[in-house]
Amino acid sequence: MRSWLERAGFDPRFTSLVLALAAIWIALAVVTDGIFLSPRNLYNLSIQTCVTALMACGMVFIIVARQIDLSVGSLMAFTGMVIAWMQVTWLGSDTTGAAWLSIGGGLLAGALVGVFQGWWAAYREVPAFVVTLAGYLMWRGAAFLVADGQTLAPLALPYQRLGGGVNGSIGTAWSWALGAFACALVIAAVLRARRSRARYGADMAPAWADALKVGASCAAILGFVAVVSAYPDPSAAAEGATPPGKGIGIPVLILIAAAALLHGVATSTRFGRYVFAYGGNPEAALLSGLPTRRVLLLLFALMGALAALASVITTARLNSGTHSIGQMAELYVIAATVIGGTSLAGGAGTIPGAIVGALLIQSLDNGMVLMDVSSPKRQISIGLILIAAVWFDVVYNRKQGK
Repeated sequence: MRSWLERAGFDPRFTSLVLALAAIWIALAVVTDGIFLSPRNLYNLSIQTCVTALMACGMVFIIVARQIDLSVGSLMAFTGMVIAWMQVTWLGSDTTGAAWLSIGGGLLAGALVGVFQGWWAAYREVPAFVVTLAGYLMWRGAAFLVADGQTLAPLALPYQRLGGGVNGSIGTAWSWALGAFACALVIAAVLRARRSRARYGADMAPAWADALKVGASCAAILGFVAVVSAYPDPSAAAEGATPPGKGIGIPVLILIAAAALLHGVATSTRFGRYVFAYGGNPEAALLSGLPTRRVLLLLFALMGALAALASVITTARLNSGTHSIGQMAELYVIAATVIGGTSLAGGAGTIPGAIVGALLIQSLDNGMVLMDVSSPKRQISIGLILIAAVWFDVVYNRKQGK
C-alpha cells in the first residue's frame, strides 16, 4: 500500500494518520451517541487543540534536530503568569494597550528563556534532556513566585477574545469567506506544483490523485466552517433573536498563521534546510560549516516563544493567570509531534503532521472526557499511544533502511 500511495503522490505516513483520525472520530461518535461530532463539541475541540498544536509545531524543529524540550508546560505557566502580572498588577487590565503590551512581554520572556536553555545545550554542550528537565522544575517554580502562588484575574476584555470564548470568533460570514480563500489557495498550490514539475521534467502525480487531494482538502475546510458556523453564539444575539453561529475561533486563526509561517520556514528557507541537515547528520553539518550552535540557540528561542503564545490562548480562555496551567503539556506535545510523523532519529518531520497529531491526541482526550473516563486512565491511554507511535516510527525507519 505504501508503494501505491507514493506512486500516486501521497505521503504514506500522513495519509495513514488522517485515516486513523477519521476512524477514531467515527468510533467516538458512536460511543458518545453523536455528542462528539456535535457543533458545540467540535468548536471546543478546535480551541483545545490549538494550545497543543502550537507547541507541537515548535517541537517538530526541536526533535528534527535530535533535541528535546521537557520544559514547555512549565514555561507555558511562567509566561502566562508574566502576562497576567503585567495586566493585573503592573499596567492594570483597564489600561489602553495593556493586553498587547503584556503579550509582547510574555513572548519576550519565553524567547529569552529559550535562549538561556539553548545556550547551555548549544554552547556548553549540556544535553538538552538535562537542561530542559531542569527547566521543567525551574520555570514551574518561577511561575509560582511571580505572584506568590496567587491567581491573577480578571484580564483585559480585548485579551479575553484571544481565548475563543465570549466574542472570541469571527462569525459565519467571515468564516465562509476565509474558507473559500483557503480552498482557492489549495487549488493554486496544486496547479503551481504541477506546472513546476512539468517545467523541469520531474515525476508528476496522476491528475486524478491531485484532484482527490484538492477535493478532500476543500471538503475538510468547508466542512469545518459549516460545523463551527452551526454552533450558536448567544453572546452575540440580539434580545429575542436566534443566536448567530460563532464561526472560526480566533485561536484557530492564530494557529493557522503560526503554522503557515513555520511550514514556510521549514520548506523554503535556509534556516529550515540547516535544521533538517543538522538532524540528518550532525557531524556532516558541522564539517560543512553550518552554524549549528546558532541554529540550536534559535530553535530553543522559537520553542520558548511558541510556549508563550500557547499561554496567551490558555490564560485568555480562563480569564486568569495561574501557575498550575500547562501540567502534563510536555507529554501531549511530544506525543502529538511523534504521532504526526516526526522521527525521534532526527531529520524528518512536518508541521501539518504535527497539527494532525495534536488533533488526534486531543480528540482522544476529549472523547474520553465525554465517556466519563477518569484522568488517570486518560493519562495511561495517552502514554500507551505514545509508546505505540514510537514503535511505529522505529519499524518504519527500519523498513526504509534508516
